[in-house]
Amino acid sequence: MRREEPCGELDVRRIYLVTGNKHKVHEINTLAEGSCIEFLQASATKLEVQSGSLGEIALTAARHAFDQIRAPLVVDDSGLFIESLGGFPGPYSSFVYKTIGISGILRLLEGESDRKACFVTAAALIIPPLERVFYGRTCGQITREPRGRGGFGFDPIFLPDGSRKTYAEMSTEEKNTVSHRARAFKKLISYLELLYYG
Repeated sequence: MRREEPCGELDVRRIYLVTGNKHKVHEINTLAEGSCIEFLQASATKLEVQSGSLGEIALTAARHAFDQIRAPLVVDDSGLFIESLGGFPGPYSSFVYKTIGISGILRLLEGESDRKACFVTAAALIIPPLERVFYGRTCGQITREPRGRGGFGFDPIFLPDGSRKTYAEMSTEEKNTVSHRARAFKKLISYLELLYYG
């Protein structure tokens, strides 16, 4: 859904995106162009949630952030699920990236022919009393070496199915056509448009 008339200043609905990653905010606002929804970067004290569920992690963190910001907001959490590693690192992807990084994942996959993996995002929206979680998934392969300088996290080693480029080799616009985060946020933005504009 996209409005035919341009947004007036009073028509724009602003939602806080709680993240320390300005590139993520840019990606999401690119998705929201023409929707009269704008995402503003916000920060909140970090809450470490131990759970095997991305949705539970995102929603718990969103509730914690709302207690501080007291305004409509979104917190998202993503995980890289590698099939031959039993779904590892999954919900622990951020910690694994900070500790062993891309090189550590590639070492774990040395000699492994099955390099199938899926990226999943859970985006938790809180606009009291509403609480909703939106999911996006993209599957592909783990490359044998990093490729590209864009994106963040494990983007340089993730090659989506049907693509010749890793996430890190794609422009923001290209990545937004296939990425797990884009798929989750497209659902979220469509929901906000229906909620606010009917």
